[in-house]
Amino acid sequence: MLSRWNQPLLGQLLQRAPAWGSSRKSHQKSLPEQDGIPFRRAVIGTFFQGQPSLGNQYLEDALLRGYLKRHLPPQVFAEVNQDLQRFGARVSGEILSLGQECEAMPPRLQHFDGWGQRVDHILTCSAWKKLKRISAEEGLIAIGYERKYSNWSRVYQAAKLFMFCPSSGMFSCPLAMTDGATKVLEVMKSSGPPGEAFSHLTSRDPKLFWTSGQWMTERKGGSDVAHGTETVACKQDDGTYKLFGFKWFTSATDADMTLALARIMDAQGSVTKGTQGLSLFFLKLRDEQGELNGLEVQRLKEKLGTHQLPTAELLLDGARAHLVSQEGRGVATIANMLNITRIYNSISAVGYMRRIVFMARDYATQRFVFGKFIKDHPLHTQTLARMEVQVRGGFLLVMELTLSSQAVAIVSEGLECFGGQGYMEDTNLPVLLRDSQVLTIWEGTTNVLALDTLQVLAKSQGQVLQAFSASVQDKVASASDCSELASSVQCLQEALGRLALQLEKLLGQGSTSMEMAARDLAYTLARIYIGALLIEHAAWAEASPSDIYASQRWCEQDLCPLDTAQQAGCYEADAVSRDIDLVYEESPTFKRKGSAQASAQTGV
Repeated sequence: MLSRWNQPLLGQLLQRAPAWGSSRKSHQKSLPEQDGIPFRRAVIGTFFQGQPSLGNQYLEDALLRGYLKRHLPPQVFAEVNQDLQRFGARVSGEILSLGQECEAMPPRLQHFDGWGQRVDHILTCSAWKKLKRISAEEGLIAIGYERKYSNWSRVYQAAKLFMFCPSSGMFSCPLAMTDGATKVLEVMKSSGPPGEAFSHLTSRDPKLFWTSGQWMTERKGGSDVAHGTETVACKQDDGTYKLFGFKWFTSATDADMTLALARIMDAQGSVTKGTQGLSLFFLKLRDEQGELNGLEVQRLKEKLGTHQLPTAELLLDGARAHLVSQEGRGVATIANMLNITRIYNSISAVGYMRRIVFMARDYATQRFVFGKFIKDHPLHTQTLARMEVQVRGGFLLVMELTLSSQAVAIVSEGLECFGGQGYMEDTNLPVLLRDSQVLTIWEGTTNVLALDTLQVLAKSQGQVLQAFSASVQDKVASASDCSELASSVQCLQEALGRLALQLEKLLGQGSTSMEMAARDLAYTLARIYIGALLIEHAAWAEASPSDIYASQRWCEQDLCPLDTAQQAGCYEADAVSRDIDLVYEESPTFKRKGSAQASAQTGV
């Protein structure tokens, strides 16, 4: 039976039903042949759904402006604020148009010229080249190394990238690797050709500006470079090296230079296995005559997303290179690059989240259904508000130089806000989902990053966790005089206590339990820290009521999924066995020892 409370709602639905039904019947009738009847021949009706508009991406983002005003010195903010207003308009105009052109005209590979000579030219559209020029003009790399604003330069750079990424047609990818390579060369104080490259990578002159690639992945797989790298380096009499190998996944293969991992081969033809055998090398992709540097482009990759970005399989057949790291210190040296590219991943992720929410909120003011605009339907507005809380938390966390993989979920939810239009390619909406999916894979997958987090905690013998807890406490202390934030602070304090308790239990359960808990631990750390950042921002003297509300909503969720899963027995000693049984039940590819006898005894 229907309870009384939902009878009015049922009545509303029943009132609508006849209208739908009568509409269907009217279309089934034979219409007279006369002018003025809609949908006859070329007349396709009078209604066309308005598309969402994209305004100035700086002026419309209250949190971005508030964050910069709160953190930057007044004089720095005044200068940066003026530039970002200008850039915010360029992002939603010229840059967005170029990014969409890159999506419509993806790169292609020309293996041979008209005379049969192998050239392996990666042909990109003019828009892709213009985005490279704009990147130089706007100083998207240079800002971080000119250090005009001292330590605030990176904050300024991150703000520009945050707006740029979702409009850029994936040009943010070569920029990420360019920034990472620049950091490596700066830290290593490289000389010779690698040192000369530094000035190109940081140039604001489009004619001098270079982009860089990053060649690590080979056929054996991505993150396990210690066992997957087969490329070898042979030393030459002039001190350079020649590289021989096959790089299975090289992003931005149209770059000017790259950093690559290889194993140095000794005079006897032997190499050192494992991480200790890997060294880092610099090489230009083409020589002064424009010829490829001992490279063959085997093919361009066909990917789920990032169609705008040329990604290729490369054969290295004597590519001339220069040693950048100390011999055998390649992985440790390239870590600086990986840290930078992970930050770019985070910026891109939260940038996509911000973009889809901005577009969805504008669309909600235009789409009229069931008697009112969808912005006036409480359930729809609640969905947008929940998405906005995630965006705000993600933004504050990325400005602390880290972020989780929330982008895919938020962008997917955002597409639902557009109904069927969110699934149509010509709206330029699905590209946001396809391109955001790469972010959870590009830097080593969520599980690998979670294990990295666990490794850092173990290496520091708990000191990192102590620093984490102290930082959280310091941030929420600023809210001590704000009664509206009291309950949020209490939730955060309780979550910290639950985290400490469950970590202590896990340490006694062994390494397997710790590994199984790694993912939940990483998300717990992220949720707690985001909560602290939101509370800190909400306690700012100039915070808006929305800032306070966002922190309240964030802290209402489960801030310690590690504790929740532990209490549910997810990390118990027999959990691995039960997980295997669940996943591989009746699978012909996996048979546990003794399963046949057990089946026979039970008659199964």
